[in-house]
Order: sequence, then C-alpha cells, then structure tokens
Amino acid sequence: MAEFTSHPAGSPCWVDLSSTDVASSVDFYSRLFGWQAEFDDRPETGGYGQFYRNGKSVAGIGPTQGAGRPTTWNTYFATDDAGKVTESVREADGTVVAEPMEIMGEGIMAAFQDPTGGYFGVWQPERHIGAQLANEPGTFTWCELATRDPEAAKVFYGRVFGWAVDSQLLAGGSYSTWLSGGRQVGGMMPMSEQFPPEMPAHWLVYFGTANLDMTLAQAEGLGAMVRYGPRAIDDLGRFAVLTDPHGALFALWEAKSDTR
Repeated sequence: MAEFTSHPAGSPCWVDLSSTDVASSVDFYSRLFGWQAEFDDRPETGGYGQFYRNGKSVAGIGPTQGAGRPTTWNTYFATDDAGKVTESVREADGTVVAEPMEIMGEGIMAAFQDPTGGYFGVWQPERHIGAQLANEPGTFTWCELATRDPEAAKVFYGRVFGWAVDSQLLAGGSYSTWLSGGRQVGGMMPMSEQFPPEMPAHWLVYFGTANLDMTLAQAEGLGAMVRYGPRAIDDLGRFAVLTDPHGALFALWEAKSDTR
C-alpha cells in the first residue's frame, strides 16, 4: 500500500467532495471504490466526514456551502504556511475565496481561485496530515488543471507554489506537468473544443483502478456517465473522465503496470 505520514509542501495532499446529497454520494463512492465513510456528529463539523480504505483516510465529503452550488471534487495542496500562500495568491492576481481558518485542531485550510478560473485549496496540517493512502487503485492518484489560459496559469502557480513546468506532447496533444522540487505534483492541459464552452477552468481529480473497463461498467451501473474515453496515453496507461450521479466530474486512471 502507498501509505503516507506527511506530504511535502506544494504537493497535493487531500481531495474532498462537496455534495448536494451527501448520503447518496457516500453510497456511490463506497460501492465504486470500497470506501467506508465516517462522520463526526459534533455541530461544528458542519456535516463533514471522511472516507477510509483499508482503515486509512483517502478523501473527505461534506455538503455544498450555499444554495445553487454544484456537487464537485476539490483539490488541496500541502503548505507549511497557509497565510503566506494567501498573500502570494493576492500578489499573483488570484482570488481569496476563504481566508485561512483553523479546523478544530486538525489543520488550517484556505481556498482560492486562480486567474484562469480554477478553484483549489491549501492545507496546513496539524493532527490531520491529509490522505494516509494514495497512488494505488481505489485512491487519489493525480490532479490536473484544465484551463483556457495555460500561460497565465504557469505564471500564477509558479509565483504561488514555486512550481516549474515540463511541457511535452502526449498522444498528439500538448500536456504540461507541474514540478515542485523536481517532483511531479500534477498536470495541466489546455481546454480545447472537446470541452463545452460553458465549462470553467477546473482541477480534475483522478482515482486509480486496476481494471478500467470493469470500473467504468460498475460506475455506469451506479448512475455515473462517461464523458470522455477510455483513452490510452502513450505507454503510460489508460484513463476516462466521468460525472457521478450528481454531476461531479472525476477521472479514473489505469496505469500500464496495473493492466489486466
């Protein structure tokens, strides 16, 4: 198992689902990935819970905040200083959606929107480090910014996190990989005609699977819809993009080494 006790600053450390129907979302993802959900009944938690796999935390879930907000997956990046990141976001012309806030001794969270429209968060850990299990089937494996202005995104995230960019051609298309201290921490792709014009920039969350075809069939049987793929990426593996029964976009990734 790919277990974690900490996450380097600038790397993705947590994903959570904001849902318009928490109970239904728990049922869908529990069936799809074999997750178990646990909730803290204290009022101050706001109905937030965590998903576990093999006894390790893998993701969070809670109700959407505000009327009319859609069900969506959110990505958080680790930081040693949420306040410093917040100032960097302002200086880089991003938007501060939520100022740094202490979360019941678990850590400090802040949320932002980049200048191209993509939402993301940061997490400064205290008791809660983020995901304890990742990078294997049934867990978070990758995050990817889809944007119509990759050049602006490169400048913004470079200023906020110090990320470098490695751009290349994969399967005939342009793709960029974010690097933090030489480590791959995510990807970026330009939003082309395959994206509906009304779709905003967004961070897409990928979950691993050992058998993409089987997991897609299971997801569709549970009410999900396949939006793109399956598609092979050179000799790396295959992926597909779906929406869950409440419209949240997410992706599945089958690494070549996991192919059955």
